[in-house]
Amino acid sequence: MHINKIIGEIGSLIRAALKEDCPENDITTNACVDPAQQCRAVVKAKQDMVLAGIPVFCAVMKEVDKSIRLSPLRKDGQRVHKGDVVLKIHGKCAAILRAERVALNYLQRMCGIATLTARYVEQVSGAKAKVLDTRKTTPNMRLLEKYAVTCGGGYNHRMDLSDQPLIKENHIRAAGGITAAVRMARKSRKKPLILEVTDRREALEGLAAGADILLLDNMTPRQAREIAKLARGKALIEVSGGVTLKTARQFALAGADRISVGALTHSAPAADLSLLFE
Repeated sequence: MHINKIIGEIGSLIRAALKEDCPENDITTNACVDPAQQCRAVVKAKQDMVLAGIPVFCAVMKEVDKSIRLSPLRKDGQRVHKGDVVLKIHGKCAAILRAERVALNYLQRMCGIATLTARYVEQVSGAKAKVLDTRKTTPNMRLLEKYAVTCGGGYNHRMDLSDQPLIKENHIRAAGGITAAVRMARKSRKKPLILEVTDRREALEGLAAGADILLLDNMTPRQAREIAKLARGKALIEVSGGVTLKTARQFALAGADRISVGALTHSAPAADLSLLFE
């Protein structure tokens, strides 16, 4: 997932965000700032973090005023420390002020996701397990949030419902059982088929039906270890549901190939950055 391609696809999203924040005019800036006044500013990290979203920040600034000059000092995916300056800005004060909040909102959100992802990746270091995101993303922010996951060293799961077959509990109920659901999905599949299972019995039925990946839903590390042994050489093991920073390594050592964590995108706290005029 290349950030330049993403920027090309989110122009309307940025314009909508700017419209939301400034539907008519910035009454405070209009009252206090000469529209021709130029200034310099910096974006500074107020905590240790992993960067994600620098190009998005710049795109917001340029959307407001193409003459704004931006000089990133760090790149997405890099770790920075509290107090580090990550970007320098030069342009009209009024334009920078109008773009500031929206640009920072994107940057803080994306850096928060990248930073949390990096913490999960650290927990599974040395094991074969990969940390993946889920579709539990903010509406209309999926591309940016999933990109941020990759900046933190994680991997993307399905981008959307068209991407890969994943048979979950309600699909199984609608199809009339695990075996029936897997057989029907196999007729049209082009990619590895993922099957969600909740216990040993379902895992065995899924393996017999030919699932390529067993998604162990809300299981313990002990249960995951048992099913990983049963599936060895037959299917990959993905752990999902309730995985925390405390349990991620336990699941990795239990034999998980993939650990999908919804919290990467739905619960990551925003990183703390500020924009300051010099």
